[in-house]
Amino acid sequence: MNKDGLHFIHQDLASGRWNELPFALQMGNIGSEISRAVNSKKRGDEGRMINAAERAIELFELTIENNLQYPGRLTELCRGKEEFCDYIFGGNTLKTDPQKLVKYYDQFVSLAR
Repeated sequence: MNKDGLHFIHQDLASGRWNELPFALQMGNIGSEISRAVNSKKRGDEGRMINAAERAIELFELTIENNLQYPGRLTELCRGKEEFCDYIFGGNTLKTDPQKLVKYYDQFVSLAR
């Protein structure tokens, strides 16, 4: 729990370690959770889908907070979070292709290596 009384899934990352990671690695980690959520949704495993989605959203929030000074990144992050949440929870009104969503974030994993 942090000073505001919020509980974080990723305690060590939320305590400041996340801010030390390069942006590409942050995005790659978000992508890993997105991939888990998308795959769980396809399998119909709602519990795992929700768990992975919650972790992805938390990582989105940590990354957004860490990139407030970068308007381009901020736009990308907020739009990515919106598309992901709409696909997972919102009935996919934005018509997001889950394979393209995962593929987009996979690029950051390669870049981080």
